[in-house]
Amino acid sequence: MKWLASPRHLRELGVLGMNARNALYIGPNNRRRYYPRVDDKLLTKQLAIDAGIAVPELYGVVETQHGARRIDRILDGRSDFVIKPARGSGGDGITVITGRIGGSYRKASGVPLDLDDLSHHISNILSGMYSLGGQPDRAMIEYRVHAHAVFGSISYHGVPDVRVIVYRGYPVLAMLRLPTRLSDGKANLHQGAIGVGIDIGGGRTTHGVWREMPVTVHPDTMYAIADVQVPDWETVLQLSARAYELTGLGYLGVDIVIDSNLGPLILELNARPGLSIQIANRVGLRSRLEVVDRDGDRKAPAEARIAFSKARFGGSRATDTPSTEPA
Repeated sequence: MKWLASPRHLRELGVLGMNARNALYIGPNNRRRYYPRVDDKLLTKQLAIDAGIAVPELYGVVETQHGARRIDRILDGRSDFVIKPARGSGGDGITVITGRIGGSYRKASGVPLDLDDLSHHISNILSGMYSLGGQPDRAMIEYRVHAHAVFGSISYHGVPDVRVIVYRGYPVLAMLRLPTRLSDGKANLHQGAIGVGIDIGGGRTTHGVWREMPVTVHPDTMYAIADVQVPDWETVLQLSARAYELTGLGYLGVDIVIDSNLGPLILELNARPGLSIQIANRVGLRSRLEVVDRDGDRKAPAEARIAFSKARFGGSRATDTPSTEPA
């Protein structure tokens, strides 16, 4: 991409590199004792519920191999749900079931699975196949989010989500992640989803990136991905900003889904969010973090932090000054 043509251009754009992210922002702002609040999805969900923050409903938890063999008790006739590892990362281990085909369950991609397949998958989750560090894990069965209709033409067999980078309580950069055939209906860039930048000020999509290359249309639906209004954008910003108090983490990725009936729901939190969001937005993250360091008030309430971000980083009003330091 021309805008990432050289190291000098990266510096001029205020692009944040991984080493700088870890040393300057994650290390000083994220205390290790708070990591379980985001690394363990069950704990994240309970903290959110206690704080009155909307999350997908939890149907049940499987903690033992015996429980994996009796998964039918939790499913109890359900034909629409998600199975995920409590401590998974990168979208690995998540299975989305959208219905039944005879005696089999149907994945979001259309692949049929029987009860034994689901039990085997849960057994793999428990063994730590998908968990951070390969440690024994628990399997969560929860409500499957139903994507808002506005995303129908720009998503393939899955639910898009919004990733917001929140720094010291300020939403600084956001993108929409769109499932594709390649990603098996999952909104994960590493597995082949599309990242689309979002204007913090108004919630409209801007530029797209797929497999590290710019795109203007969804490769499966061929619909344009720019200039789409993300529904209930103000609530998305509120949930993102409140995640700062929820976790105590100063550098955070907040993943939000927008259900057709329930509206925005926090799906996951991440203490080490990736940096591809800069490519999707064609905006350097470091320059925005520096604006918050320079002019932001860490004691300001969420509403004031949101207003600050919309004013400083929204559309043509963005006043972040590019960094001249090496990324």
